[in-house]
Amino acid sequence: MLKHLSAILAAVALVASAAPASADAQAQPVAHIDAAKMMGRWYEVARLPNMIQRGCQAGMSEWNRVPDGFAVIQTCHKGSPTGPLTEWKAHARVIDPVSNAKFKMTFFGGLISQEYWVLDHHEDEGWLILGTHDGKYLWLMSQRPTLPEAVRSEAVARIKQLGFDVGRLEFPLPGRG
Repeated sequence: MLKHLSAILAAVALVASAAPASADAQAQPVAHIDAAKMMGRWYEVARLPNMIQRGCQAGMSEWNRVPDGFAVIQTCHKGSPTGPLTEWKAHARVIDPVSNAKFKMTFFGGLISQEYWVLDHHEDEGWLILGTHDGKYLWLMSQRPTLPEAVRSEAVARIKQLGFDVGRLEFPLPGRG
């Protein structure tokens, strides 16, 4: 119980204390994404720093369809790609059925909720940029454990075009998939 309480308090502190990613980041969600494309495993390629993921390596999210949205399991290894595994479970509900690009995610049985937007995606290359509606958090996710350097550079350039400070991006070590 104490372990769960500590995780909940850390999540509350994360949400309450985050600084904006960039004063210029005014990114809007994409006009449309096929919600079925969200399903499956997504690997973390880059992220803006956040307390919950401090020291996380080989991060990934598994999205599975459930009747009212998605069950999401996020994992990472602390310290190294083979370090101790940390896991967060979430429920994601589409809140804009026209675009399918806005999600309300709840953690810890609904105690914590946050809105996330798909800011861009490239279906052919298998990546997407996911961020919070307020610009505080951002992730570059891939359907492969790593992206080729040219594709990663293209995605990072897009993040910059969206108004984020790419100099702040962290590039965690990948896992083996």
